[in-house]
Amino acid sequence: MSEQQEQKPVTLEVLSAVPLFAGLSRDHLTALADICHEEQHTAGTRLFSEGDPGDKLYVIISGAVRISHQLEGMGEEALAILEGGNYFGEMALIEDAPRSADAIAHKGATLLTIDRTEMEQLLFVDRELAYAVLWTFCRTLSKRLRETNDKIKGFMAMAKWV
Repeated sequence: MSEQQEQKPVTLEVLSAVPLFAGLSRDHLTALADICHEEQHTAGTRLFSEGDPGDKLYVIISGAVRISHQLEGMGEEALAILEGGNYFGEMALIEDAPRSADAIAHKGATLLTIDRTEMEQLLFVDRELAYAVLWTFCRTLSKRLRETNDKIKGFMAMAKWV
């Protein structure tokens, strides 16, 4: 049995737990698993920097990744510490824009990655999968926009009292 065949059940399990891929059929998850790559990173490894070209999505199998950005004259501001089951960099799959933050292995991390070019090819070939994935992206973006609006409302309400 090849390493890829042994790894696939783990990859399927990890992908099925990611909210971005929730509800996909086993066949669609298998197609995604076929384009996944596993990476190992030690603590402190920079995965990408703000401004770098975005080229892949990351799913954390184990360990932790710190998402941050640099504040001029102040240093690093941590935005989030993401652990197993979380994903980041998903916008790189749908837009050709630079990274908006830094990603650094906070602890040693095992990651699954999905390359944008491979994802585009897969979605071009499998229109049913493309529909399912892109619809999930829309719901995810809508949810994030709603959360951002709520935060802005909270900041505006606090500003009235300052």
